[in-house]
Amino acid sequence: MLAEMRIQGLGVIDDATLDLDPGLTVLTGETGAGKTMVVTGLSLLGGGRAEASRVSEGAKRAVVEGRFTADAAAMAVADEVGADADEDGTLIAIRTVGADGRSRAHLGGRSVPVGVLGRLAEATLAVHGQNDQLRLLRPAEQRALLDRFAGDAVAAPLERYRATRTEWLRVAAELVERRDGARRLAQEADLLRHGLTEIGSVDPQPGEDVELIEQGRRLSAADDLREVASGAHMALVGGDDMEVPAALALIGDARSRLSAAGDSELTALDARLAEALALIGDVGTELTGYLDRLDADPERLASVLSRQAELKALTRKYAADVDGVLAWAAEARERLAGLDVSDEALAGLAAHRDALATDLAEYAVAVTAARTEAAARLAEATTAELAGLAMGDARLLVSVSPREATPGTADTLTIGKATLVAGSSGVDEVELRLVAHGGAAPMPLHKGASGGELSRVMLALEVALAGADPVPTMVFDEVDAGVGGRAAVEIGRRLAKLAARHQVIVVTHLPQVAAYADRHLVVDKSVRGENGARRSIVRRLAEGDRIVELARMLAGLDDTDTGRAHAEELLGAARAHREADRADAPPARRPRRKTPART
Repeated sequence: MLAEMRIQGLGVIDDATLDLDPGLTVLTGETGAGKTMVVTGLSLLGGGRAEASRVSEGAKRAVVEGRFTADAAAMAVADEVGADADEDGTLIAIRTVGADGRSRAHLGGRSVPVGVLGRLAEATLAVHGQNDQLRLLRPAEQRALLDRFAGDAVAAPLERYRATRTEWLRVAAELVERRDGARRLAQEADLLRHGLTEIGSVDPQPGEDVELIEQGRRLSAADDLREVASGAHMALVGGDDMEVPAALALIGDARSRLSAAGDSELTALDARLAEALALIGDVGTELTGYLDRLDADPERLASVLSRQAELKALTRKYAADVDGVLAWAAEARERLAGLDVSDEALAGLAAHRDALATDLAEYAVAVTAARTEAAARLAEATTAELAGLAMGDARLLVSVSPREATPGTADTLTIGKATLVAGSSGVDEVELRLVAHGGAAPMPLHKGASGGELSRVMLALEVALAGADPVPTMVFDEVDAGVGGRAAVEIGRRLAKLAARHQVIVVTHLPQVAAYADRHLVVDKSVRGENGARRSIVRRLAEGDRIVELARMLAGLDDTDTGRAHAEELLGAARAHREADRADAPPARRPRRKTPART
């Protein structure tokens, strides 16, 4: 429960403190007085969006502070972030919005992300405004509302459904990926086999391309090379028709001269010339062999060029040279051996997916059954409430139907003979339909309900949900818009009934609603700021002031005896209704203001 809220620097409110109690609290005031800022403050406490434009003109920041009773749900959120309750057992939440738009949040004396306040609000505070009426028209919101009413009957199988669905989607996605991968790997394997076959048919040898380049060069320049090699051979070895002695003959003559001299030093030089003579002889022999191998054969040259073309076809596809081609072939053989396109693995994965689909269908059927049973109870309870809201002939119908898949729809699930969409919340479509009066056809809310009727339908639903909703504090921002007369009286009466189990805070323009309040707060814009701008304060009204405010709300007759008489009559009727409702209702435990501090 929200025990207290303080607002500083927010819109037209400089500084206001709202002391709140269990039961029904109404907030009234003239148009433009700043009632919306109170709701905005509650929204900020609940982690709502912060806007710099909401900060009061001239203020550095807006601050909203809320003091909550530290029940189990609130303390569970606090414990997650290490926040502590005060000594009196309350938990303080603070939201600050700077004039530059920057926002900060604190809980239990600790700085926390704004999302933490959002989780605290989910456990303690629910704000309903005219926008919520519009959200009620959405199918997803209608399904969520039914699930709230059903409670654990839907929540338990829905939790199992969602866990199974997550695994089912994962396995199905893996199967698709594996199948797509199998095709891709098979294509890759075919390419590898083709490459290896092509390389194998050419059968390149290490360094063969370099050797062929040299052979081709020799064959192309055979005549020139023969002349060079022959000249060198003649110079070293000599020939029959040589006029100048060759190197071998000259060295032989030099040896003869040295050995005949009889000098030891010259004899030593003869040994070295013997080595040179042997070396020149070896070179001459190799030149003879080279000349014998050197052949200007055109056919041989054509064969070399053809082989080079074969190797070049490989180097264009697989690597820059023959050694690179051979390395690619080795890697391809290794890669080919590691490719897994096993049909057995895919079959096992498909079987697992199908088993999960069977379990998923079972849980989906359980969710549908629980929703169908709850839908009948919700429709009956809401229709009964509508009868007390001046809609005696109206009926609310809650239908639960399968969401059938269309061609091309993803995440489909077969249940029986039907193919349904397996969404995150089940396979059901939930729709609220209104029979506005006897003989009228059931119509979806967005077609069959006026603004005033939609307000009453929403309130009737909230009263019906009161027993199932764990949120202790409920805030209604002008949900009575478009309503007047006897219907307005019944709205006040139903809000008072809701306040028997929840703390209810209502912003209203209707005196018929305000008359049912346990306490009445008014936003007064009669105070001016230092710069002359109009500022507002929030006051708690005593009984006499309350009569004046109700008279003003009735017809602006706050300063007349007639207006006060009408206000007193309205208060008297409201008291009588509340006493009668309390006598008929079973005892309800009202939320406590404080809980003991933790030890």
